[in-house]
Amino acid sequence: MGKLLTVGTVAFDAIETPFGKTDKILGGSATFVGLAASQFGIRTGIVSIVGDDMPQEYLQLLNDRNIDTSGVEIVQGGKTFFWSGRYHNDMNSRDTLVTELNTLADFNPVVPEAFRDAPVLMLGNLHPLTQSSVLDQMAVKPKLVILDTMNFWMNSALNDLLEVIKRIDVITINDEEARQLSGEYSLVNAAKKIHDMGPQYIVIKKGEHGALLFNNGNMFFAPALPLAEVFDPTGAGDTFAGGFAGYIAKTEDISFENMKNAVIYGSNLASFCVERFGTERMQVLTTEEVEARLKAFKQLTQFEIELS
Repeated sequence: MGKLLTVGTVAFDAIETPFGKTDKILGGSATFVGLAASQFGIRTGIVSIVGDDMPQEYLQLLNDRNIDTSGVEIVQGGKTFFWSGRYHNDMNSRDTLVTELNTLADFNPVVPEAFRDAPVLMLGNLHPLTQSSVLDQMAVKPKLVILDTMNFWMNSALNDLLEVIKRIDVITINDEEARQLSGEYSLVNAAKKIHDMGPQYIVIKKGEHGALLFNNGNMFFAPALPLAEVFDPTGAGDTFAGGFAGYIAKTEDISFENMKNAVIYGSNLASFCVERFGTERMQVLTTEEVEARLKAFKQLTQFEIELS
């Protein structure tokens, strides 16, 4: 059985979109990554921190999907990380209303012994020093280290970010972040610059316009599946990353050709995530639904070009 370790947030979100709004619901990058990876029948370990306000049934929900939460520190008397946001009508932009770090402000991750040999490591969007500390705790160098980051860390901790980027294999960022990190507007040139920083593979997420994969001059594009409705985009990027990492952990193949499949599987799972608020859709997703939509992806993207 494959094994994946992810470090990130297990959190509360409160979301408002043109389709409605929620009170506090389960969210967080590690939660979305774990739920996506659980579709591949692998062991997934989460390293995170929460307060004792995190309902036990939320953690049990993860355990029921073969997601190990022994690396989730529960701080007695502490409060769990909380984010609240409001999406605009086009669902591509949002306003952050509230960010409460709470227990996350003093997070010192501890990797459980059982996951220090995980062949695939997913470093979720956290401070680069936190990401580095998890890398330092691995007893065996993972076959593949995937890092997610954002413009906030580029603005506030760039030197630390550049140091951890030297140590990873895959970076997943969106197009705006790729341009900021590289100083290049062209995403092809941006990928070349980022490749020189250390990663062998660069995944640039373009939201409803799909994702690009770059590797040493090779390039692959996967479209996003056109959907009749996008209910809530929160967590779609983390779900993509979890699908990507989970597929690699299952297949144990880190070739460029196999990463093309991983990008498709990640895009496929992200298309489900946006259909309901937060993690609601991923909690009830079935293997049959995943396979049916993969067939739709295949019909969307595969064709023969007639050359004269």
